[in-house]
Amino acid sequence: MEGTSEILEQAIEQLAKLPGTGRKSARRIALFLLKQNDESVINLAEALISLKKSITRCSTCGVISDGDPCSICQNAKRETGQICVVEESQDVFLIEKTNEFRGRYHVLGGVISPLDNIGPDDVRIKQLMQRINEDDEEIDEVILALNPDSEGEATSYYINKLLKPFDEVKVTRIAYGIPMGTELEFIDEATLGRAFASRNTF
Repeated sequence: MEGTSEILEQAIEQLAKLPGTGRKSARRIALFLLKQNDESVINLAEALISLKKSITRCSTCGVISDGDPCSICQNAKRETGQICVVEESQDVFLIEKTNEFRGRYHVLGGVISPLDNIGPDDVRIKQLMQRINEDDEEIDEVILALNPDSEGEATSYYINKLLKPFDEVKVTRIAYGIPMGTELEFIDEATLGRAFASRNTF
């Protein structure tokens, strides 16, 4: 476009690739960055480069971490007998915020999705089974905390089937139900049905 900076357009094009960011938002971000002092922009650029070059994944649980093993796997105060299976690292961060779980994690890095040509070998299910087979961890409970969609359900059922021969390992899943502060009339049938199926003793 005549009269427009080519460098600015290149920045907008790259920023627009971020999730949830269209060209309008990308333009606003680029113009905002132009107004900032050099130090602020350089700090942002260095943080992004460090994010890409220095961040690794824990070879044990698969979570995004500054080091290998991660701080959770290294923490001797964590319950070694419990493994919470999640889809991505962001799920670990969310669960940690609740302060309700003191065990360890296993990040699959995705879920089984035949429509996307993602099978069991494309996610970290084999590594989960290796952990359960190892004598040093002595796993007695595997908690499935995958999203309640068709892919998450299929993956949960597949893992549960693999764990059936392990009599000493209890397989549980997080409860699905009605969010706090929500009225019943605004709950869809599937969620309400799941709430009844997952009901607990009062």
